[in-house]
Amino acid sequence: DVKFGILGAEEGCCGDPARRMGQELLFQTQVQRNIDILKRYNVKKIVASCPHGYNTLKNEYPQFGGEFEVLHHTEFFNELIKRGKLKPIKSLDKKVTYHDPCYLGRYNDIYEAPRAILSSIPLLKFKELNRSGQESFCCGGGGGHMWLEENIGKRINVMRTEDVMEVEVDIVVTACPFCLQMFEDGIKKKHQQGSIEVMDISELLQKAI
Repeated sequence: DVKFGILGAEEGCCGDPARRMGQELLFQTQVQRNIDILKRYNVKKIVASCPHGYNTLKNEYPQFGGEFEVLHHTEFFNELIKRGKLKPIKSLDKKVTYHDPCYLGRYNDIYEAPRAILSSIPLLKFKELNRSGQESFCCGGGGGHMWLEENIGKRINVMRTEDVMEVEVDIVVTACPFCLQMFEDGIKKKHQQGSIEVMDISELLQKAI
């Protein structure tokens, strides 16, 4: 019973990558365009599936006159589960760990909602990573690094994939498209494609409904 709309072709990037890489003019251009479109449709509430978009829309858009109620999709789904609107009834007998995206956890203190979603799924065996919560470790995709190559030392996404390998799980779950891409690459680099699957928490929840 959720009434929602999407912007479709009018939806543009929130501007986070541009600002993180120092392109402030491009960022502000993107922000103003987005605010104009959102206000034209009288948008009051936004659900973001990306923590980067969530953080930018919630904490940085108000500087430019973009005042919206912003939720991350883990908060949104968790609330629907609490209200009995979403019912995870299918058992998933899998060992799962959860990676805290930086912009969801350390920047916005959203730790409980993703774990509550996982705990609502029957038979799911949850194992925390050794570095988790406030002590979590970046996937390697933040600060514009989705588009940059690391030339010194070990790749961050490979190091984080090794953290996942340590806890011996079937699935690593995250709640960020940047993290998802970083893990997919890291899993290939460590030749773990047949052993570890990476999923967004929304994909896992869908399997349980």
